[in-house]
Amino acid sequence: MAGRGRGTDQGEGAATSVNERSLFADSPYAEPMPVALPEMRPGLRPLSPDDTASVPVAVPGSAIRLRRLLRRSTWPAIRRSLAVAAVTELDRGVAFLLVPVFLAAGVIAYFSLASEPGFAQPIAIVVLTTCCAVVTRSWPRTHLCFMAAMLCALGVVAAKVETWRAGTQMLGSEIQTRLTGRVVSLEDMENGRVRLTLDVISTARPKLRYAPERVRLSARTVPADMTAGSLITGYARLLPPTGPVRPESYDFSFDSYFTGIGGSGFFLGNPKTIAAQGTPPLTARLSSAIENARENIADHIRGKIGGAEGEIAAALIVGVRAGIPDEVNEAMRRTGIYHIISISGLHMALVAGTIMVLLRGAFALFPDFSSRRPVKKYAAAAALVSIAAYLVISGIVVAAERSFIMLAVMLVAVLFDRAALTMRNLAISAIAVILVSPHEVVGPSFQMSFAATAALVGAYAGWADYRADKVRPPPAKRSFVSFVSRKFLLAMGGLAMTSIIAGSATLLFAIWHFQRVSPLSLLANLTVMPIVSLVVMPFAVLSALAMPFGADGPFLYVMGKGLTAMIAISAWISERSPVDAVGLISVRSVLLVAVALVIATMATTWLRLAAVPFALAGLLTVPQVRTPDVLISEDAHLVAMPIGGGELAINRERSNEFTTDNWKRALRVETIIPPEIFEATDTRFDLDPLDLPPGAPFYCKADFCIARHPSGAIIALAKDRNTARPACAFASLIVIDDATAYNPCRDPLVLVVTKKKLARDGSAAVFFNPQSAAVAPTIRFAVDKPYRPWHEQRRFSREARGLPPYKQPERSAKPAYKPEPAQ
Repeated sequence: MAGRGRGTDQGEGAATSVNERSLFADSPYAEPMPVALPEMRPGLRPLSPDDTASVPVAVPGSAIRLRRLLRRSTWPAIRRSLAVAAVTELDRGVAFLLVPVFLAAGVIAYFSLASEPGFAQPIAIVVLTTCCAVVTRSWPRTHLCFMAAMLCALGVVAAKVETWRAGTQMLGSEIQTRLTGRVVSLEDMENGRVRLTLDVISTARPKLRYAPERVRLSARTVPADMTAGSLITGYARLLPPTGPVRPESYDFSFDSYFTGIGGSGFFLGNPKTIAAQGTPPLTARLSSAIENARENIADHIRGKIGGAEGEIAAALIVGVRAGIPDEVNEAMRRTGIYHIISISGLHMALVAGTIMVLLRGAFALFPDFSSRRPVKKYAAAAALVSIAAYLVISGIVVAAERSFIMLAVMLVAVLFDRAALTMRNLAISAIAVILVSPHEVVGPSFQMSFAATAALVGAYAGWADYRADKVRPPPAKRSFVSFVSRKFLLAMGGLAMTSIIAGSATLLFAIWHFQRVSPLSLLANLTVMPIVSLVVMPFAVLSALAMPFGADGPFLYVMGKGLTAMIAISAWISERSPVDAVGLISVRSVLLVAVALVIATMATTWLRLAAVPFALAGLLTVPQVRTPDVLISEDAHLVAMPIGGGELAINRERSNEFTTDNWKRALRVETIIPPEIFEATDTRFDLDPLDLPPGAPFYCKADFCIARHPSGAIIALAKDRNTARPACAFASLIVIDDATAYNPCRDPLVLVVTKKKLARDGSAAVFFNPQSAAVAPTIRFAVDKPYRPWHEQRRFSREARGLPPYKQPERSAKPAYKPEPAQ
């Protein structure tokens, strides 16, 4: 009995330590089994040398593995392995994970089209591919191909529907008019001005026939009683939405079209409030009430905390961030922690997590209740309501809306006893976002947030699978100090890996959209994120809960101290951060890396190795883009030229800061070199243009500027056609700041760019031939024709029609009244 008992114990112990996968795996260290020779066996004769040649010899394990590898390397074996892996992936649900990928591909295809398609073609393709998918259900491969095509076409239809639904009426030309409108929102800006978003009610002097429905204006001061919902009037200068500051840059017209902003500008005087005429619609009253509540909360937070900390706190709680100082914004951008300011998935997750921790801690105080009730679901439901309220009070911006959808899907999964953090839930949220706001797919916010989340979920799943296959001994007893130290190191290691994984997944997207990286972002996130996660956001939630009772002061105080530490750390790291401008990269590399990321995060078998060649190809094609030799703004006022040594020469002493910053990052320069201005009587300017030193700054005199590119090409800037005519003899590029001018040069090797051409086609990038100056330079514009709906307004500007700037007609003086002499 004892023997059987020991045998049973040993059998159970052996059974628990055996991994089933090892039964089918090659043993790398297996030794050949000993072969009993005949002379060792009784009753058998010894083998002769001829007989021993036929005895099977044990083959080493490495040779067996090599033989099997060679056997698997044949094309039929590879096809079988590929088929088995594909079937396994389909059984694990990868087809559903690819639904948002194909939808997004259709959306990107729509926004990349050269001309605007109609409704009939994409709808017909959807119907046709759907019918083919239904018919081919018995042929799985063909069925999957038609399903993928149907999803791409459906993405095109979704983007087309959103474009039709937006239908924003854009201002066509710059004009001054008296505007009356209803205030939608007002924000105090860092420079002291007030930014107003208005729903236009009427215009006068002149009355606009095609007035935009919503505009965004700034004012020096506003009446003290002005709130959201107030009616105001004032004389304003309206400007049409601008295009990209350079080709393949951020398009303001695109963003304005889908946010409903038809124009921008500023009040020439201070606007005045007027009495309301009638009752506004219910939706306007609700939005005004929410906006006023946001402003009141923001003012309360600023008053309690004060300074830059108060502005950041207002941004984190109610999404009002116009008042954050520029130096604080720049420091956080350079250190890679600016994502903390924008309300996104991080903030939604911290709010939901804080609510769930508080509620589950409260439920733990009542063990009888918590042991009999699903308190986790109660906490998840409360967290869902909380983030919905957070979405509303933060202004329902697109980034917060997308983050809410992502987190809501995960919380609903908890309510239905499903795993919250899975690729399937991420796919559901991506599908919802794509169908609600398709234009977000081509923006940096969507791409970077979903890339980071997918990489983190995929890495977490891989780590969980790795740990599941490991046999871990029971943990040894540790002292309290050792336990706390180990937990702290694990937390910091997890935070570091999170930052590395998310940063690696979003790196090329950030470079493509912003031409900048944050070399010290890992250090900044390791030092700042614990403060944000453990101090700033939890106390922000507590202050929001205590605010209705007037007890939020202590919580806001602690939150402000945490923000003070965050600002100090980001400023310290920013001062020591190297230059973060990295220049332009190829769009081909971004697409290849995106494909690699999709494969690596969604595949669960050896097929994920297919991501490696795509990633390598993407990295190898990063530098395959040519840097422009000259950049020209769309209003023809600003021209820039890199002259080497990290310097950028421009033709104006005072230039648009946003434009020059973007050009600096794109061209990888650090210093702006202003032009050298000469007086009209200064003879130093009267030199031979061919004697200009290559790479020197612009030389300007009166209405004419000249410069020489390091390649030797000469650039001339003229105010009108007559001023530009002499430059035809020596210049390779002539920019004329006059919409009425036409090409004054007969030489086809001289590239002439007029203000009319820039008004029609947007900003331009010019490329000189590095081998020969006898070859005409090439030019690429930011806007292609035929125009898409968000660029249609360009054709109506005065400059695009070749007209001079608008001037107010002079009023004729009325003759003074002279009384008739008395009779």
